[in-house]
Amino acid sequence: MKQIAEALLQIEAVTLSPTEPYTWSSGLKSPIYCDNRLTLSFPNVRQVIVDGLVKSVNPTEVDVIAGTATAGIPHGALLADRLGLPFIYVRSSAKGHGKGNQIEGKLEAGARVLVIEDLLSTGMSSIDAAQAIREAGGEVTGIQAIFSYGLPVLQKNLADADLSATSLTTFSELIEVAKNTGVLNRSELDSLRDWQEDPRAWSDFVTS
Repeated sequence: MKQIAEALLQIEAVTLSPTEPYTWSSGLKSPIYCDNRLTLSFPNVRQVIVDGLVKSVNPTEVDVIAGTATAGIPHGALLADRLGLPFIYVRSSAKGHGKGNQIEGKLEAGARVLVIEDLLSTGMSSIDAAQAIREAGGEVTGIQAIFSYGLPVLQKNLADADLSATSLTTFSELIEVAKNTGVLNRSELDSLRDWQEDPRAWSDFVTS
């Protein structure tokens, strides 16, 4: 959705810096940084996102909404509340104390679960959450994110896990909005597209 891409740029939930790239936790350099937690501080943006999520869901095909910890939890909870559906959330790993839960909330065996994620890069955090749900007896109907980088590795990882994922807006849509509003020049736009095609090669090039 163009409206969401515009909003993410406006509130700087997504920032673009092709000439002074960010460093991800993996060590890779990146010309883009996304922090969708910022959307929670802007009620109008938060509303647009929840509206988009509601439109993306067929409630007759979903029994439970699951948020990924931590960034998928608030938007997942807002969506579940709007749809009147149960909500659970999935930790990155089981707790080391108490009952040792990885999934918090009530998940019935056979329940159809939609996983809500804030951001898709490689997709592995969402895939791990989906696997935990499957191991607990749930049926994962898909993964719905706010934003996706649209990296080639994402589709490979999803296919390997027999999962599908969609997002409300994408990297390609976002940089098109940035170009049209004058945020990016032609050289910067080309650099961002090169990064999307091969993030590791782009990172190696800018650090060489």
